Amino acid sequence: MSAYVRNMVASDVDDVLAIEERSFAHPWSRGIFRSELCLDDRVWLVAVCSGRVSGYIGACFAEYESHILNLAVAHDWRRRGLAKALLAALYSVMSQRGVNRMTLEVREGNAGAIALCESAGFIVAGLRPQYYSESGEDALTMSSGELDSSQEATRFKALAREAESTLSMLGAFPDILGPIVLAIETSCDETAAAVLSSGSTVLSSVVASQTEFHSRFGGVVPEIASRKHTEAIVSTVDEAMKLASERIGVQLAYKDLDAIAVTQGPGLVGALVVGLAYAKGLSLASGVPMVGVNHLEGHIFAARMADSEIEPPFIALVLSGGHTFLAYVPKWGTYKILGETLDDAVGEAFDKVAKLLGLGYPGGPILSALAEEGDRDAIDFPRAMMHSKNYSFSLSGLKTAVVNYVRHEREAGRQLNLPDLAASFQAAVNDVQVAKTLRAVKKYDVKRFVLGGGVAANRELRHALSEELGRAGVSVSVPPLALCTDNAVMIGVAGTFRFLRGERLLLSADVMPDMRLG
Repeated sequence: MSAYVRNMVASDVDDVLAIEERSFAHPWSRGIFRSELCLDDRVWLVAVCSGRVSGYIGACFAEYESHILNLAVAHDWRRRGLAKALLAALYSVMSQRGVNRMTLEVREGNAGAIALCESAGFIVAGLRPQYYSESGEDALTMSSGELDSSQEATRFKALAREAESTLSMLGAFPDILGPIVLAIETSCDETAAAVLSSGSTVLSSVVASQTEFHSRFGGVVPEIASRKHTEAIVSTVDEAMKLASERIGVQLAYKDLDAIAVTQGPGLVGALVVGLAYAKGLSLASGVPMVGVNHLEGHIFAARMADSEIEPPFIALVLSGGHTFLAYVPKWGTYKILGETLDDAVGEAFDKVAKLLGLGYPGGPILSALAEEGDRDAIDFPRAMMHSKNYSFSLSGLKTAVVNYVRHEREAGRQLNLPDLAASFQAAVNDVQVAKTLRAVKKYDVKRFVLGGGVAANRELRHALSEELGRAGVSVSVPPLALCTDNAVMIGVAGTFRFLRGERLLLSADVMPDMRLG
């Protein structure tokens, strides 16, 4: 297991209370900690080492200021830099919340605590006589610099680097930083597993594709998908664990994991059941907690693998075989769906047109390759809802227009120009996506945009969005091509985020084939 800092949850209170009672002559009660976790203006974090809570820190905040309420480290983990790592984590959380200054009180005679705070950039701001009523001791008030100043930013970066080094050395695997998460994805026709550390370093990624089995039917057959997942899940996960072990040079056992992230939905119910059932078995056998992940959120988080610095707010466009939607993301984990398809998803429309033209399955990539050789203006296909005042999409009309065009050309005895047809169809689809995305980024006044989903691999769409949004001063983040289609890496990234927030999936949980985002 690794060492890391995450949000405190109710199940941590017993461990936190044990540290509290050994650290202070007048400790907080269980009731105080439980009530603190229920308050919206609080942030409580715990440091986890060797699978146990080893320290904690808590603070309240209002507008631009934050006050540290409590900080303690277990006796057997002291003098290893853990308290400073907790301070660094709190710095990060508070700066993201717009806090500009942090304060605290410390006993005037507590030289160790004062030295710790000074090393983290706090300075003495005043004295509170007889602040500690039980002992009559005075308290020093200490304050950080302005968190958004360049000097404090430099100090924080150094503190964060030191904290990373500390947590890395305290973990069971010295070269690994952050929680080690096994991710499992089985929402449709790909059996995938990956192992990540810290939600950003890929230790392994394995995908067992079922395309060959479904191609003869021209699309995914749910019953076949479920059966193939059952056949592939064990070997796929075992291979991911084996490759991760080779990567770190140490045998990685399931009990060494910090969490198992698994796609809970949306997707094909039978396919989802295979992945969740296997994750439950691993969790039950190893004692490692599970985290449920929304597949669609995974597509958004995949952008982090291309741009580790990307932070909300931003607009996200997710296009796949089953989903098409625009969302406003004010912060990670919070989504406002602006509009979605009223009928066919973009990937579905590509596959259906490809099937009509006899191009095989999956037809989207074949159609896109043909489009690169054609003229986008050769055929004037409709741009449905392009000028509507909302952010909804509709592709059924365009699909019908293609069907009618093909029938008309064949009845007239003319040979179809497939590259021109593909290019014109693709342009009709992409023009609407670009127009609505541009309108959304302007309305919500964001400077960042994320593209996700299988259709994000479409080169022409990536180019068009980058060009148009670039003119508007908006940066575009797109996952690497291998992470556009379904994969377990994106589930691991999103799952790590959810795990560090303290979320857990119970063994009694079920799949959610119609799971929504937001």
